[in-house]
Amino acid sequence: MAEIPDFALAHANVGHRYSGVGESALGRQSLLKAYQLRNRASDAERFFIETLYDRDFTGNLERERRTLETWAESYPRDPSPHTLLAGLALSSTGQHELAIAETDKAIALDPDHTPAYANKALNQVRLNRLDDARLTVRRAAERKLESAPMLVIPYFVAFLKGADDELARATAVARKSPRDEDTISHLEALAMARSGQLRDARRTSAVAVEIAQRTGQGERAGLFEAGRAVWEAFYGNAAAARQSASKALALGRGRDVDYAAAFALALAGDLPQSRRLAEDLAREFPESTFVQSMYLPTLRALSLLNAHDSAAAIQALQTASRYDLALGGVGFIGRFGGLYPIYVRGLTYLAARQPAEAVGEFQRILDHRGIVIVDPMDAMARLQLARALALSGDAVKAKSAYNDLLTLWKNADPDMPVLKQARAEYARLR
Repeated sequence: MAEIPDFALAHANVGHRYSGVGESALGRQSLLKAYQLRNRASDAERFFIETLYDRDFTGNLERERRTLETWAESYPRDPSPHTLLAGLALSSTGQHELAIAETDKAIALDPDHTPAYANKALNQVRLNRLDDARLTVRRAAERKLESAPMLVIPYFVAFLKGADDELARATAVARKSPRDEDTISHLEALAMARSGQLRDARRTSAVAVEIAQRTGQGERAGLFEAGRAVWEAFYGNAAAARQSASKALALGRGRDVDYAAAFALALAGDLPQSRRLAEDLAREFPESTFVQSMYLPTLRALSLLNAHDSAAAIQALQTASRYDLALGGVGFIGRFGGLYPIYVRGLTYLAARQPAEAVGEFQRILDHRGIVIVDPMDAMARLQLARALALSGDAVKAKSAYNDLLTLWKNADPDMPVLKQARAEYARLR
């Protein structure tokens, strides 16, 4: 990229673009420069710069929210602070109702403010208001408004509704956009992994990674590869998980890549490397809401669970409880990672032989499909729910849960060990 003059807003816009495609490390460099030069900017520009600095550099989302609220009060006719509030500040921390209210304010101020429609529809999906999300996309289309998120929202809606024809159409439309080709391949790979079609998922994931690499987006490619590492770890393929995690870190380091790789490595039993990544995150992001309140508690709990200290693991997750229904930063580009603290808490209760509590955690995941969407963790939550119900002695509900899982895995790779385990566990209940 050509050298940028020392204009604060120029650096902020470059940083914003980098962050928007998942190149957070490059984005942070530009945003730090913008922040250092902010006193040369106008009042409105300073609000924008300080917002991005906290959103994508420090990660302090509470301070970002306060800045946005002050910006909205100072410039009541500007839709931008409302739209930005509806992004990471609110929706990534699980405050979806408030996020929708902010998008409505932005649209009322400017009916052609494209990002507001995308943020509104995404938050409606997260609340399982699928018809509302579809209507929001339609209203944007009527105004000839287009954006990258707007192309994948119909995919999410069709997937959650189980509408195969609609899903095929949404996939075809998204594939026609060069900027979404890697995204749709990544989403398809996650969905295949969720269904237990791991061989197909690996091939499709490789396509997403290759496209991102070819376009010079190493960190984005790393996040897609880290997603594969996570699902390999979920399915018990420890060697494959470690290999993908290592490849992800080599492709491009960043906050969310490091977390996803650390999560996969912890599940796969490589606790020393997972801990080193967690230490790096703690040192580099001391103010980050995601890191301090979501990522690190989850990683600590996994480590303690491996050490068979269930009580300490549950305690470690108390910090994350405020954000249990949050998407987290990894979900914005990676489209996986939401509700992982709930999943780990469920595993911890299961290990502690507290099945009722475990059932409650895994059921929460299934009750929030609009956050999970294609994440393969959905399948694992179904498996763990069935196991928790069996442990509780509720054979009827356990059979139903196993049946739901085996229906999801009806086209799964037949040699998948976890599928064989699930079938054997189901048979013992019959």
